[in-house]
Amino acid sequence: MDNKSLLSFAALSCIAATAQAQQKAAAATQRPNIVYIMCDDHAFQCISAYGGPISKLAPTPNIDRIAQRGMRFDRAFVENSLSTPSRACLMTGLYSNQNGQRQLGEGIDTTRTFFTEQLQQAGYQTAVVGKWHMGCDPKGFDYYHIYNDQGQYYNPQYRGTDTDGKYIVEEGYSTDLTTDHALSFIEHRDASKPFCLLLHHKAPHRNWLANTKYFGMYDNVTFPMPETFYDDYETRGSAVRTQKMSVTKDMRWEQDFKVPEMLDTANADSWDSYLSLMNEVNRMNPEQRIAWGKYYFPRNRRLLEARLTGKELDEWKYQNYIRDYMSVIKSVDESVGRVLDYLDSHGLTDNTIIVYTSDQGFYMGEHGWFDKRFMYEESLRTPLLIAYPGHIQPGSVCNKLVQNIDYAPTFLDLAGISKPKELPGRSLTPLFKAGDKVKGWRNSIYYHYYDYPTYHMVRKHDGVRTDRYKLIHFYGAGGLDAVKENKYQRQPGTREHGCMTYLTSLGYFEPKDSAVNYNELYDLQADPHELNNLYGKPGYEKISKQLQKQLTDYRKSIAVDEY
Repeated sequence: MDNKSLLSFAALSCIAATAQAQQKAAAATQRPNIVYIMCDDHAFQCISAYGGPISKLAPTPNIDRIAQRGMRFDRAFVENSLSTPSRACLMTGLYSNQNGQRQLGEGIDTTRTFFTEQLQQAGYQTAVVGKWHMGCDPKGFDYYHIYNDQGQYYNPQYRGTDTDGKYIVEEGYSTDLTTDHALSFIEHRDASKPFCLLLHHKAPHRNWLANTKYFGMYDNVTFPMPETFYDDYETRGSAVRTQKMSVTKDMRWEQDFKVPEMLDTANADSWDSYLSLMNEVNRMNPEQRIAWGKYYFPRNRRLLEARLTGKELDEWKYQNYIRDYMSVIKSVDESVGRVLDYLDSHGLTDNTIIVYTSDQGFYMGEHGWFDKRFMYEESLRTPLLIAYPGHIQPGSVCNKLVQNIDYAPTFLDLAGISKPKELPGRSLTPLFKAGDKVKGWRNSIYYHYYDYPTYHMVRKHDGVRTDRYKLIHFYGAGGLDAVKENKYQRQPGTREHGCMTYLTSLGYFEPKDSAVNYNELYDLQADPHELNNLYGKPGYEKISKQLQKQLTDYRKSIAVDEY
């Protein structure tokens, strides 16, 4: 080859390499970045974009920005209202019985593909920061920086790809720190690749411990109590009576209300509550501890001197539950604002889909409860806000039935990856443009809760929800008799077995629950608070039969092996 030919070949090679680089860059811009922000136990009632009475008094302006820029989903649900099972549904796109994570402790089938593995293979740079809380290391992530177990609010421990796998203590407030790591990942990413960031906050999980600068910020606000706070459960089955989720009866003085002065030294449950609080307080640095004492000790002194009883005491408990919870949300809203501002200022917003959600719903006093787990609306339903400039009409609302098994198919779709046949969910992308006008969308969802007997004593149940109706089936042995139905509770050395043994030592399972096998039916249009169980009443035979068929079909189609 002569010199002229060599020069021509070199020029062509250079042109080809340049074209290839341009094509790669174009492909990266065509496929959106994904920022998925998920809190733990954030009730939709507490996001002002949803217009609830609590959020009107304690607004969330930055979270609302996502709704203003995009779509608010008013019928978004989970498949299993419990943290780790919900996270397993997110990562695998599968129902709990399919991915193995039925209860809170063990279970995740690590042979299942996580959607992040597929994104990696398609050229995405992936990261998860904050709460992971699954019984395996993160899979499919170029970078992770995750809490130890549930995480801590003050000076939490993290481990990750940047800590040689060791847990390290970082000084500060968990929501702020996790946001710092999320923004650091974006700042130092490979800009030639699209990225997928999962930003998972601990907040506002129990014990609802706010950043010290927000202690008492809602003390002058009186939040309206839900009209169902004193629900008498008149028409419903035994599960609503044997639960341990009552704000007035089951919240712990020491742990939940931060009144260590109420420690009963002769009561094991009181000690358990006290130690839970002290585990967080003992993590504080001197500055944090001084702020804690300046706020909580005078407040507690006023409470003890008031000697409240009856409904006045109920009111105090409710108000201080909501005040602490919303003070925690204040930092979450700040975090969202920081992320949105960063994307805006760095020119990333137009090619980034932003998702805000929670791992499930939460009771803010409805039916007299806190926590989640039941298939009733407040815990079944989760907030879901999605912004995607140029693809979603700003300020739009969708009323289609969507579920957390849909998230993985959606992210794969956005990356140009075909949905694996085994995934039961579907991509939400058709809803972005057409919303409620989409034809052929699902007309029901399936739910299944398995985690019994354990904290809060919510009975096993599954069910279906349509646009208008809900059928719930409660089943299973009562109390410790139910342990034989649970794989990991029977196995010494597992977390499930350890939790069951510990609660047994506290007498948590007494008095013993009876076996149950019954249905409840609700007309959500006529009875949105689910107060009137219609199952077995004249005139509802046809709809009961239709819903039972749907429930049976779900169980068969996804091979549910217990109900």
